[in-house]
Amino acid sequence: LCHRFGHQDRLRNAAMTLSIQYLYYLVGAVLALTAIATFSDRSNPKRVSSGLFWGLYALVFLVGDQLPPLWVGVGAVAMALIAGFGGVAGGQHKSPSVAEYAASAKRLGNKLFAPALAIPLVTMIGTLSAKHLSVGGVPLLDPKNTTLVSLGVGCVLSLALVCWLTRETPAQGMRESRRLTDALGWALVLPQMLGMLGLVFSDAGVGKAVAYVTTTYINMDLRFVAVAVYVIGMALFTIIMGNGFAAFPVMTGGVGVPVLVGVYHGDPAVMAAIGMLSGYCGTLLTPMAANFNIVPAALLELPDKNAVIRAQVPTALALLTANVFLLYFLMFR
Repeated sequence: LCHRFGHQDRLRNAAMTLSIQYLYYLVGAVLALTAIATFSDRSNPKRVSSGLFWGLYALVFLVGDQLPPLWVGVGAVAMALIAGFGGVAGGQHKSPSVAEYAASAKRLGNKLFAPALAIPLVTMIGTLSAKHLSVGGVPLLDPKNTTLVSLGVGCVLSLALVCWLTRETPAQGMRESRRLTDALGWALVLPQMLGMLGLVFSDAGVGKAVAYVTTTYINMDLRFVAVAVYVIGMALFTIIMGNGFAAFPVMTGGVGVPVLVGVYHGDPAVMAAIGMLSGYCGTLLTPMAANFNIVPAALLELPDKNAVIRAQVPTALALLTANVFLLYFLMFR
């Protein structure tokens, strides 16, 4: 009986903690509703393939932890094939007229910024105060994923605030979510796919190959050179793969950990923070980061699809140069 009651207590404690799995369920539910709406949208010429694409993506969030990794991989390949053969398309969405937009903007004014600002505010509050949020010693937020869980809570509260300000319903929020999903298309999945690619590269030994090339052909005995190789390498790999999360395991496993930490005994936390920032500099420079650079140009109907990238080049190069010196002076204090 004691064992049974103890097991029940653990289940209750787990239920009290808001884990990241609930955020996955929420994202999966939104994607599943998107898939259902896409299947039933007769204005979409590719509603079957598009609905299948979003349905497969929804399954990853809803039951991905219960599926064998092989089947998750098969689903990812299927999604890539659907997108690669042009099977993802958007339907027609009824949007308010220009006059209605203007009237709504005039009525709400600067209040429109409140929901957007609420997301980072709630995320910050949740992250910084998570260790104090507990009931009977049971944490209310998942200690391992506090920031992501806080972000999910911020998004839900922001949606509630939007509905209150605009006098709309959550259903309208779902319609707007689908409209944006259709506008982004397959590029919405790129960050997660490229993050997976980084792990594949790492397991395939690309990091070891990078370590061999850099130590063989570059004089890594100079600490500044080693720092520059890591920072610039993060940007270059991000340019190639389109995502800093994909570049991070490769460059950190090839140069960061063995050289900057292992040889020069630098602070790994500083290396990770500035390394990712260096990767983001590469994000500003590559069309591979389509959801950041190509999709906005398409949404704004710019004649030059690389206009966003061209505007970001000076900022990216200046910040990348600054990162070399920041890492050199902060990592080895």
